[in-house]
Amino acid sequence: MSALSLRYVALGDSSAVGVGSRSGGYVEHLFQRLRHTRTGVGLLNLGVSGATSATVLSGQLPKAARSRPHVLTLAVGINDLWRGVDPHQFESNLDQLARGLTATGAPVVLANLPDMSLAPVARLATHFLPLQLISQRIAAFNEAVARVVARHGLLGVDLHSPSLQELPGSPDYFSADGFHPSDTGYQRMATHFWPVLLQAVELSTSTEQATG
Repeated sequence: MSALSLRYVALGDSSAVGVGSRSGGYVEHLFQRLRHTRTGVGLLNLGVSGATSATVLSGQLPKAARSRPHVLTLAVGINDLWRGVDPHQFESNLDQLARGLTATGAPVVLANLPDMSLAPVARLATHFLPLQLISQRIAAFNEAVARVVARHGLLGVDLHSPSLQELPGSPDYFSADGFHPSDTGYQRMATHFWPVLLQAVELSTSTEQATG
């Protein structure tokens, strides 16, 4: 590898940015973990607060494609969910993102959506979006994520299953706005990402050794 032995490129929304936290989002936590496991690690965090799958596709993907990444992570969809994006359109956007990201040659880690019907903000929004409907839409989005992971050979991170166990009993998971994760929430996200990201790093390293 080059002097920068591992270039980690992250795409996503406010959770990648770390809105609601004093110590950064899950991307920053992952980066710090990587720095403790090896030398020469760099981070390019392309995440933008409020990003949807469409804006990641139009704004972040071109930058990621030019960045010569060794590993890539993507978590997006919560803003699509709240804005009423059709699950088929969401899947189409993810398909295009997957094609563009895999074309870089780097392993791609894609996360599904946690159950945001368990977030405090969801309970405040029940007058226009019932909790059952939120859960149904999340299920449809996560089915789309699973198909994209399988179709393009991505590495999937399951945030949904742990959220069913962790969110009801963890009032400190969310920041004061009841929507964005807290420091604790981002640390938990990073914990779920970590073994899959390590798998991606190993794949990237073995590929580079084989071609170097």
